[in-house]
Amino acid sequence: MSRTELTQWNSEEALAEAMIPIIGGMHRRHSVTILLHSRSLVNKSVISILRTHRFARQISGDELSVEETFPFLEALTRFDLRPSKIDLGLLVMAYRANGRGVPIPAFVAQCLAEVIGTARANPPPPQDVILYGFGRIGRLVARLLIEKAGSGNGLNLRAVVVRKGGSDDLTKRASLLRRDSVHGQFNGMPSANGSL
Repeated sequence: MSRTELTQWNSEEALAEAMIPIIGGMHRRHSVTILLHSRSLVNKSVISILRTHRFARQISGDELSVEETFPFLEALTRFDLRPSKIDLGLLVMAYRANGRGVPIPAFVAQCLAEVIGTARANPPPPQDVILYGFGRIGRLVARLLIEKAGSGNGLNLRAVVVRKGGSDDLTKRASLLRRDSVHGQFNGMPSANGSL
């Protein structure tokens, strides 16, 4: 890797690191999920964010850089956003097509006018979900519900109903949720006492 490439990589890595608290804060405080070409950036590592930017090449034909998307993400922090899903890739592509010359914050405000502000009535409270069974499908649904709990989707996992097995049954179920051979490691921290 040349010195120029190393400098470029360090710059991109620093911007991806700076994106993480912004994305997490918007998700937690406003139930706003930041996407990049339909792939969530919530709870992603620096490398995952950079890979997702590289994935854009398959969608639009050219790679997105964090230098290009970071100003759009930064502009989003200026607005009072309602619960929503915002795709940075679509914003950048729209800006490339017909936004040149317009300041990025003004362009973002124009594109997202329907989700900016508090004029809309409060959203309904989340709907409680109870899973009956904790096989492979039940564990996958549990992962999705927990991962998307703050995204404004209105679903809240309240309980999982299973048949009682042996004395160490809860420990085994927590272990199966924690490590899945197909879906990989679970980002939560399940424990045998039933909490995540």
